[in-house]
Amino acid sequence: MNNELNTAWQELLVDLSSVAIIWQLAVIVTALVVAWSVNGLLRAYVMRHAPENWKIGIGGINRALFPLTSLAIVYIGQLVLHNWQHTSLLGLTSKLLIAMAAIRLAVYALRYIFAPGGWVRAMESAISSTVWVILALHLTGLLPDLLQAMDDVTFKVGKNPVTLLLVIQAILTILITLVIALWVSRVLENRLMATQQINMNLRVVLSKLIRIIFLVLAILMALSTVGLDITVLSVFGGALGVGLGFGLQKIASNYVSGFIILLDHSMNIGDVITVDGHYGIVSELRSRYMVLRKLDGTQVVIPHEILITNAVINHSFTDRNARILLPIQVSYESSLEQAMALMLDIAQRHARVLMDPAPNVQIKGFGESGIDLQLSCWIPDPEAGSAGLQSELFLEIWQVFQKNNISIPYPQREIRILGTANVQTNAG
Repeated sequence: MNNELNTAWQELLVDLSSVAIIWQLAVIVTALVVAWSVNGLLRAYVMRHAPENWKIGIGGINRALFPLTSLAIVYIGQLVLHNWQHTSLLGLTSKLLIAMAAIRLAVYALRYIFAPGGWVRAMESAISSTVWVILALHLTGLLPDLLQAMDDVTFKVGKNPVTLLLVIQAILTILITLVIALWVSRVLENRLMATQQINMNLRVVLSKLIRIIFLVLAILMALSTVGLDITVLSVFGGALGVGLGFGLQKIASNYVSGFIILLDHSMNIGDVITVDGHYGIVSELRSRYMVLRKLDGTQVVIPHEILITNAVINHSFTDRNARILLPIQVSYESSLEQAMALMLDIAQRHARVLMDPAPNVQIKGFGESGIDLQLSCWIPDPEAGSAGLQSELFLEIWQVFQKNNISIPYPQREIRILGTANVQTNAG
């Protein structure tokens, strides 16, 4: 244990039997109460008055505000009381508050960058445990000895000696740099996606490019920070090129196809398409694949390469209106003009049917059992499906036909016996 920590623990033991400990506890309690009050006021203001695009940044500040406000008040109290008494308890409390602020900021960054999941919660627990273990080792004076022990463990990478401490520092540096880069890129992506003046596809492309650029810069900066010559990455680049040429060409093709789709505006989020036998709405355009939400609620993940190489029916490419066809047959004995007028009236009265283009009824032909008619109408929301609409229209047509004595025929067959031959055999 170093001299500073040894002195702090000795002073704390002495203060336990004096009035000095009461003053220090009073400062700590005051700091916690003031920080709790400020934290509550800021949260209430954010929920009521702050603009929506400010809430994310203020949310991160609000998480670290409680320990940082407490730390500021404890530090001020330490400066004031230091002139009359020991302040070892306040010094230890400051270290605890710094650890709490670091944990809260790290957890906020993870939740902001990544979607909620089991591995995110595991990372939060790992970060919290690591910070508290490091703090405990520091307070007990074991941290310098542990760092020296890891620095004594050496091994060679090629011709260069490397210590275990250097490897751990390199890993932590890379992870921290990547998290910072991802956090900054996510902030820029959110601001970019909220810009209405830019086309949605272009926004998606720019957001993906921003993330890639920040990740590459973060890796290069982290490698330079730990003392690794980044020129060695040329070997890795050559190996990556060979890998793309053999085993990773499908993955590379999907990524490139994704950028092509986004840039040529052949498909947008919200389009109604049919691809590879699947009909649904484009809900997401990722770097490697597209997510198609079908009308039954299921989601289909379709690689971008399929969208490039296969035929895709985009029902809303130039016009979102979709035509619905209802074939109906009436008997030859029914009034054809009345049946057509009733069908047209039912379509015009339905809420989902457009009046421009107007619905119409056509005679398609004369069948074996009746006259073939077809009701054609247009709807503005094909993503809502057509099965329910067809069912409603068919039901109304059936009810109206029954009231007006218009019959819907069913197949009939007549068998006629033209003649019989009676053969009699006379025995002679």
